[in-house]
Amino acid sequence: MKYTKTVLLMLSSALLATPEVNTFSEVFSEAQTSGNIKYYYIQTDKDFETLNSTSANANSIGGKLSFKTASLYGFRSGATFMTTNPFLLDNRVDSSIIGKDNGVRSGNAKDGFSVLGEGYIAYNYNNFDFLYGRQVIKTPLIHAKEVRMLPSSVEGGFFNYKINKKSVYTLAYLEKFKQRTSDTFVNMQEHALGNKTEAITGSKTGSVFMAGVDYKQDEYTLKVYDYYANDFLNTIYLDVSYKTDVSNLQLTFSGQYINQKSIGNADTNLKNDLTLAGGAINVNAFGAKVVAKLSKSKFIVAYSNILRDEDSHDSLVLPWDGTPLFANMITSNDLFQSLYGNALKADSIYIGGSQGIKLAYNQKFNLFGENLSTTISYLNTSNSRTGFHKAQRDYNIVLGYKANKAFSVALKGIWVQNNSGADATGEITQLKLLSQYRVITNYKF
Repeated sequence: MKYTKTVLLMLSSALLATPEVNTFSEVFSEAQTSGNIKYYYIQTDKDFETLNSTSANANSIGGKLSFKTASLYGFRSGATFMTTNPFLLDNRVDSSIIGKDNGVRSGNAKDGFSVLGEGYIAYNYNNFDFLYGRQVIKTPLIHAKEVRMLPSSVEGGFFNYKINKKSVYTLAYLEKFKQRTSDTFVNMQEHALGNKTEAITGSKTGSVFMAGVDYKQDEYTLKVYDYYANDFLNTIYLDVSYKTDVSNLQLTFSGQYINQKSIGNADTNLKNDLTLAGGAINVNAFGAKVVAKLSKSKFIVAYSNILRDEDSHDSLVLPWDGTPLFANMITSNDLFQSLYGNALKADSIYIGGSQGIKLAYNQKFNLFGENLSTTISYLNTSNSRTGFHKAQRDYNIVLGYKANKAFSVALKGIWVQNNSGADATGEITQLKLLSQYRVITNYKF
């Protein structure tokens, strides 16, 4: 029924914009269809200090099918169908490519699902664009996370103003969030805090207001975002970069700053009940990055630091799939802060007091039409807080091949020594070794 209502809304918007039937037909005859078919295999092995080792894996086939109407008098509409379908599952299933978020809410994590991930109506006038409905977005702290089988998406209203082809102002009112391993759109704040939503915010639901600027001019880029979750959390994100050429070497220098503070009822309640989060939320994070490109080679050095505040919840709060730090690795967010009710957990460089240094090297080769590439990454994360006994060390190797613009294959190996996590109150646990292997094939059309 809910899918029927969405489709009817899309059709009615086109009809209102079309004075004649033949014009209405043209809206759909000139529509665009696109999508992808993805095969995903994942295996995750965990070696504990005192418990038995575990191993889990999964196979799944899925993807997306998108439909976008042509624009008529500025009006347009679109929809994206998403699906994941597991097969040949063992007794121990890694549900992170299937329905892990569904499992947190309902206990059913191993079943595949299908969902209308996008469904919207929109109006464009000159450089102004208005959209309401479900949409996949990419911002620093609310992100599609397309490295997984399916992207996450949000539901709400959006306003964009284009300064030029590369610069955009964005305002958004966000009501619901669908995690990448879920078929259900859940209220933004309920998804973040789960059964603690009312105890922390004083309400069972809440919305998020987002304002952002993505500005690009010549060699400079600037991103400024503010995410305001009423009676819960305010987040300010800032990063700036400068690009220059030195002979044949292209250099990019970047810096970032993130500030998070609990606000309203959450600030009061978290101060009064330390069992909820160890104190009010107070986060200050910094980062720096240098990227050097020489012909088909790219080198990256990145640094991230989250300042320690022993009297507060000082770990970054990332409930909507954002992994914004420059020193982020593939394995960061492996505790799934974006799962239902897990926003106050954290891992690795996102734990308060963590400092991370990342080194990465990417190389493209002339073999097979220059479509082969390798990426080797290393991250060392240290933290002086109690329980963080040894530095966490992440090693990632990615081998990628693109046969053409449509088909690609990626092989990924991930090894993490002393994998570190923090619960809502900041208590640290470390895993001796986490190993993960992924095979991903993707066909776009």
